[in-house]
Amino acid sequence: MFFTDHRIEAVSQLGVFIREFVQGKSISNGHEDLAEELRAAITRSFRHNGWFVEENTMQALEAWGNELTKENLEAWREREGGTSAVNRTRVGIVMAGNLPLVGMHDFLSVFLSGHFALIKMSSDDQYLLPVLVKVLLRFDELFEGDWIFVEQLSDMGAVIATGSDNTSRYFEYYFGKYPNIIRKNRTSVAVLTGNESEDELKGLGADIFSYFGMGCRNVSHLLVPEGYDIQNVFANIVDYSDVVNNNKYGNNYDYYRALFLLNQDDFLENGFIIVRENEELHTPVSILHYSTYPESGPQARLEAWGDSVQCVVGQGYLPLGTAQKPRLWDYADGVNTLEFLKNL
Repeated sequence: MFFTDHRIEAVSQLGVFIREFVQGKSISNGHEDLAEELRAAITRSFRHNGWFVEENTMQALEAWGNELTKENLEAWREREGGTSAVNRTRVGIVMAGNLPLVGMHDFLSVFLSGHFALIKMSSDDQYLLPVLVKVLLRFDELFEGDWIFVEQLSDMGAVIATGSDNTSRYFEYYFGKYPNIIRKNRTSVAVLTGNESEDELKGLGADIFSYFGMGCRNVSHLLVPEGYDIQNVFANIVDYSDVVNNNKYGNNYDYYRALFLLNQDDFLENGFIIVRENEELHTPVSILHYSTYPESGPQARLEAWGDSVQCVVGQGYLPLGTAQKPRLWDYADGVNTLEFLKNL
């Protein structure tokens, strides 16, 4: 069954566990052993993947804890038409690994919709989710038959796969015969008008630097009016200067700064990010592009980028500072995962 009360209650208990863990509270329901496992998984994740610093993993956990309440889950179900029967299907999930727990939404979607999940985790993010799903098993041991972690997908009836533009071609070749959702590279854009408050521009800093800017919801390009002074942005993102102290981020910054100096390219920098006037949407880590839009507005530019844009922040769009705070019903690439699963 699709979105049963029993499954909602299980996931809401997972939310309680995550919130207690993040807040450092005593873990209820006898799950202290799982909290210890999660602490070890956070450490192990960072040792395996230097991008997964504890601060970022805790940020991801906090976001999930805030969303996984019974009220939010019931509101999500209501948006999708309530409980209904489904044709139970084995759904393969190929998870990305650019951010901590970035594949959790797909897992929860399959679980709540009553299907069986075959989970192919990214090698970059392989330690966190297996701990969290144990909370669901504590709620009901019978859930153990609802998912399995696999090294290779086989014998499935549908696929949800997330990767790059290159891997998407591989996915389409191997999984094209199945009902599928195949996601490609996307990034996000901020539209500035020059009328932003300091608090809004500080929020833009979070949109740019959260998770080192590696998510599809991170802003990599600014659309600004002609004559806009980019120093307005620099002045309000200084709180994120410590980002360059991460070895992997700092190496990217040093490499591209040296490259642009060698090539005598025009750029601005402030010690922790390089800003270039460039119409390309996607950027490497540590680089931010900006381009201008005409008096008629930025809409033509946004439409030209089309499906390459994940979300847009700015006045009249998502509020600045909220790019990395999606709701449960804010689907990646604008494709309704639950509708897809309901109709299998």
